[in-house]
Amino acid sequence: MADHQLLNWLHAAKEAARRGAACLEQWRGRFTAREKGRFDLVSEADHAAQDAIRDYLHRRFPDHGFIGEEGDAAKNRPPANSPPAWIVDPLDGKTNYVHDCPLYCVSIGLYVEGEVVVGVIFDPRSGEMFSAAKGHGAYLGDQRIRVSSVADLGEALLGTGFAPQADATRRATEWWLRFADRAQSLRRLGTTALSLAWIACGRMDGYWAWDNHPWDVAAGFVLVREAGGKISRVNGAGEDCFAPDQVVSNGHIHQLMLDTLHERST
Repeated sequence: MADHQLLNWLHAAKEAARRGAACLEQWRGRFTAREKGRFDLVSEADHAAQDAIRDYLHRRFPDHGFIGEEGDAAKNRPPANSPPAWIVDPLDGKTNYVHDCPLYCVSIGLYVEGEVVVGVIFDPRSGEMFSAAKGHGAYLGDQRIRVSSVADLGEALLGTGFAPQADATRRATEWWLRFADRAQSLRRLGTTALSLAWIACGRMDGYWAWDNHPWDVAAGFVLVREAGGKISRVNGAGEDCFAPDQVVSNGHIHQLMLDTLHERST
């Protein structure tokens, strides 16, 4: 695909992310309203942000598909030879948002011919815009970013995510304890997209999880890839944003993370 096309898509994704984030911040100001509970307001904010993103992208690219977390948007992998499809999480980090914890974001990726080629993650509270396009590097604002050089698991800061289901939480807790014995420290940000963005810019060194959706990881995959990191499934298979299990790292500790994850599966 031509460079000008990739950059056009990237610029559109940035603008769409800003529009979605503006909706989130407008709705956040209503959380003192008494007529509805916070979770009701968050649901409305989530849908409003997705609508704003989808409407803008549809105007720009009417032939593109749309895969979103909310409402009746498509959820599945596009068939072969499908038009490009936007993969969108209008609010990654809902529980943080509900509690006014400033760790949530808008995540937008573009899936073309079997891979994600554009990724944008926008944090409205910090104003940080992470962006990447295939072959063009990864950026935080206007500054090029790279993954960390940490090569020892004992010096690594790792992240993970916990699914809400009880069985999944128990499994995640078991692996948390296992990695806690090996890593320097662990973090659960409550937002997969920001976790991957932070790996891309070197704030964190690795991430693992079992229960992701494509809108959680699509944009982050492009960022990490373009920043020099590595992505695989837990069994070592290649990058697939439609798979639920993911290992993402700076590349240097990737095999060490896989080895740890395989210890109890053999």
